[in-house]
Amino acid sequence: MNRIDAKDRLILALDLPGVEEARRMVESLDGVVHFFKVGLALQLAPGVEAFIQSLIARQKQVFLDYKYYDVPETLRKAVRRAAGIGVSFLTIHGPASLIEAAVEGRGASSLKLFTVTVLTSMDAGDMAEMGYTRHSVEELVLFRARKALEAGCDGVIASGREAETIKAVAAGRLLVVTPGIRPEGYPQDDQKRRVNAADAIAAGADYLVVGRPIAGAPDPRRAAAAFLDDMQTAFDRLAPDR
Repeated sequence: MNRIDAKDRLILALDLPGVEEARRMVESLDGVVHFFKVGLALQLAPGVEAFIQSLIARQKQVFLDYKYYDVPETLRKAVRRAAGIGVSFLTIHGPASLIEAAVEGRGASSLKLFTVTVLTSMDAGDMAEMGYTRHSVEELVLFRARKALEAGCDGVIASGREAETIKAVAAGRLLVVTPGIRPEGYPQDDQKRRVNAADAIAAGADYLVVGRPIAGAPDPRRAAAAFLDDMQTAFDRLAPDR
């Protein structure tokens, strides 16, 4: 079995004020990080589409985290456009009819589709406030993971706390992308279901999304390298199983 390279599995969240700040971050990490998440923080920033295209032209991978959620025909068109510009990963949300429309929209492209389960900034209290009172967070995550698999999704976005169970329920047929990654001792923030990199990978996470602990560090390049070291060690431990 080929060795997993942590550089292929670390995704940096470019949740920055604008495109120029994002561009500078990408340049500062050249040769260390080559997979970048563009999400809602940059969605309406001037020049963001050209920025995404420039990343792809430079052989960088782009995770478009726009959490598409709309009527099937609109979703189909939006996904088709993302696939056409060469985005690698895309997040969607909704019932089976929407997921199936997204699968149709990506066609024969290499775009991978991921359904959002429960945001890592949410806990049981948040779920109750939204009206989900009959199921625990884990039960809701697993329900959505099953539906994603049935509808043809490639994977799900989920906390490392649920990664192991998702892998078991899906018999390894779903990729798990895990945000909310925080190193030990990192200050408390809005990530309520946070885990560290090693624990997330040990639980079954295939890709880790890291934002503030790298982008907000005094030396982002050094911070990214530290994450990659921890990830590589964790992947190497699991080599026979992956």
